[in-house]
Formats: sequence, structure tokens, C-alpha cells
Amino acid sequence: MAPALGVELRPIDTRDAGEIERAVAAFAGEPNGGLIAASGSGVLLHRELIVALAARYRLPAVYAYRSHVVSGGLASYGPDSIDQFRRAAQYVDRILKGERPADLPVQAPTKYELVINLKTAKVLGIEMPASVLARADEVIE
Repeated sequence: MAPALGVELRPIDTRDAGEIERAVAAFAGEPNGGLIAASGSGVLLHRELIVALAARYRLPAVYAYRSHVVSGGLASYGPDSIDQFRRAAQYVDRILKGERPADLPVQAPTKYELVINLKTAKVLGIEMPASVLARADEVIE
């Protein structure tokens, strides 16, 4: 699907800070580059580095978690963490009342949030359309 949209995807290993730095520098050397930082332990572990590299190389980046946008990332779209914690607490309650964990269904997130950092957009020279800002759950100014 990516080629049909005119997009080339290049996954990188996020376990190693050096590899992240080399990959982001390579992306920055090409026209119309950007980052999509999917969810994962490496992305969370290296959050500050990834956000700082995106800023240094002036790359627009979209993240899976709000914390990246609070740290200076451009935008995030992902599961609402507070909602997930609330739902996990309901599972704990059910287990403490005697239900077997193996009998509980696996649950996928049901609430997602869009967070946009307008300060970062301004630095990158991106003007966010009003229609996008109206859909955002949170706008950091």
C-alpha cells in the first residue's frame, strides 16, 4: 500500500541509539522525509533522542504516544493511556473477585487520541489546517 501512495517505508532498529542516529540522519538527507515512530519499547526508551533528532534535522514526526508530543514531537495518534489503565484496573477487580485471568478476553484499545504540538509545527514551518486542529483531543501551544 505504501508504494501506491508514493511513500517508501524504511523500518529501523530502535534498540540501539547509534543506529537511530544514523537512520534519522540518512532520512534527513533526502527530500520530503519524515518519521513515523510506532509504539514499542525501543521508541519509548529512546523517546528524548528521537524527538531531539527529528527537531535537529527538521523532520516532521508522528508518534504513537502523547508523551512524545509533550517532549517536543509534532503529533501523536494512539491509544489513550489513561483509558487503558482504567480498563486494566477493572480487570484487576474482576480477578480479585475470583475470575480466572485465562477466562478474561483480550481487549484492544477503544479510545484513541490525537495530540498536536503547534510550537513544533511552527518551527518546522507547517501550518496545521483548522480542520485537523478541530479534531485534535489536545493542542499544545
